[in-house]
Amino acid sequence: MKKIVFLGLILLAFVACKDAKNNEKTAEETKEVKGKDMAYASFGDKIDAENVLTIGQINEKYNNLKVGDTLDVKFTSNINSVCSKKGCWMRLDLGEEKEVMVKFKDYGFFMPLDAKGEVIVNGKAFVQETSVDELKHYAEDAGKSAEEIAEITEPKKTLSFVADGVLLKN
Repeated sequence: MKKIVFLGLILLAFVACKDAKNNEKTAEETKEVKGKDMAYASFGDKIDAENVLTIGQINEKYNNLKVGDTLDVKFTSNINSVCSKKGCWMRLDLGEEKEVMVKFKDYGFFMPLDAKGEVIVNGKAFVQETSVDELKHYAEDAGKSAEEIAEITEPKKTLSFVADGVLLKN
């Protein structure tokens, strides 16, 4: 009987340690990162503010991508919007009335719901065709009106990005 209780306690301790380690891994990390004399809050994998493409340079890269192509890249832009429910996606301005839809690798981190301003994102750039249902879902998450959501009737070629790390300018 004592052996069973002892083994149960060891198992419980093992599971508790494993859960604590997973919680540390998935928790949002906000750190101060110095780069180019600016302070940033860091989310996801640790990245730096060096060798960052501008909006013009990333636009050139996206113009050369076809559906199915991917490109590892780091660029800077301004936030247009963030998912108002969880912070699980954001849209970044690319100028010329274009924007890129950014999601986060394996939902490993989220952005603050009130995030705005300049960001640096690191990850994979690609072009995809987004379905009507998914476009409506994003519009709903962004707080669009029922009329605006009803106007979505055709799929759209979307500039997309899966970020593994983000720096948000303080």
